[in-house]
Amino acid sequence: MTNPASIADTDHNALADLLMNNGLDNPSDDIDDLTSDNSNYATLTDALEQTVFESFDDGLYIGMMSGTSLDGMDAVLCQFNPEMSNEDGTQPPMRLLTTYSQDFPPRLREVLLALCQPNGVNQLVPEADEPSSELDWFGWASRAYAEFASEVVNTLLQQSNTDPESVLAIGCHGQTVRHRPQMGFTLQLVDANIIAERTGISVVSDFRRRDMAVGGQGAPLVPAFHQALFANPDSTRVLLNLGGIANITVLPASEEVQVVGYDTGPANLLLDAWISLHTDNAYDAGGAWAQSGTLIEPLLQQFLAHQFFAQAHPKSTGREDFNLTWLQDELQAFEQANANISYSAADVQATLTELTAISASTQINMFVSLAKNSSVYVCGGGALNDYLIARLQAHLPHCTVKTTEHLGLAPTWVEAVAFAWLARQTLMGETGNLPAVTGANKGVVLGQVCFA
Repeated sequence: MTNPASIADTDHNALADLLMNNGLDNPSDDIDDLTSDNSNYATLTDALEQTVFESFDDGLYIGMMSGTSLDGMDAVLCQFNPEMSNEDGTQPPMRLLTTYSQDFPPRLREVLLALCQPNGVNQLVPEADEPSSELDWFGWASRAYAEFASEVVNTLLQQSNTDPESVLAIGCHGQTVRHRPQMGFTLQLVDANIIAERTGISVVSDFRRRDMAVGGQGAPLVPAFHQALFANPDSTRVLLNLGGIANITVLPASEEVQVVGYDTGPANLLLDAWISLHTDNAYDAGGAWAQSGTLIEPLLQQFLAHQFFAQAHPKSTGREDFNLTWLQDELQAFEQANANISYSAADVQATLTELTAISASTQINMFVSLAKNSSVYVCGGGALNDYLIARLQAHLPHCTVKTTEHLGLAPTWVEAVAFAWLARQTLMGETGNLPAVTGANKGVVLGQVCFA
């Protein structure tokens, strides 16, 4: 602890300026009062906890997310305050002020996809002044990603007419290019220094590795946010995120029961990859192409034989396990074993949609029943896939499947808001992980801060 009597005058003046920026009219006198022998605060640290840190609670935050599907970067400007929620739980304790989304530049997306696969950059044809090795490509992409993220933030600020100085922090997850929990590491690509410099806003990044340092999988991290915003004492709520990978968060009605959350299997990652390979579309709008096909039951069972589905939670997965190469290898094996079965590309899409619905609903049904007053709320890009939602509802007879729109937050912005919330947790010195979810041996403060 710092002894107030030992604080230099320069520190005193700097702190006075900081407190003035946070609403104190006579900051110099306030500091003297807060740290005097007659004060209730024994140290400067105690004084700060009652002044500057209060503003971290309900200030403005930006959250950013580019998921496994790599379909673009989402950014939100939001504010958190418990007083914003209502009694029936249909309005979360936050206010979503502005949103913005932008597609990745084609070359950056191509490089990111290559980096997601071991030695994938070997397939890239370097252009002028571009790298030729995997590590150099990683450095190139870290800078390019950060420059792009900075453009997205500055556009968000411009469109909302927001001064950067009024934003406390940006929560930027970066792009996961390798996730190996069984080896104890995960790698997110982003240079937070560039974002802080280009935007003038402090950046919190590298959220996952601190959880891994205490024995966790580093994922999923969003369940802690789900609990903070969506838990309801009157019912069990299951949040199903359908991004590139599908994951669930089970929020029990009783506070005595632990929150559960984990990845359930692939979602948009395979659906987008397959339709992009066979059509000019980047995704299956509304699931119309899948709905035009016919389920290939033996192929579905072959997919479900993947070892990930048999693993007990906590568990997490990504492109390392499920990717287009894996899918093509599975189809080749299927054709060799079932020469008498013919199918179309749309049939494969229908089967992949069923794979997502079955793998997710099987896990959800372990926690819900008609007697438990349970609800399932879907978020992520997959929430816009009407056919996938219909298949989920067919496999979840004990509850109604809705989107998080019914909880006051549009499904496409949930994860970006989550990382704004995680950045806030970091600045407040609050834990951001749930040990029961990630497998960590304790709760820890996540992320590293790059101050502007």
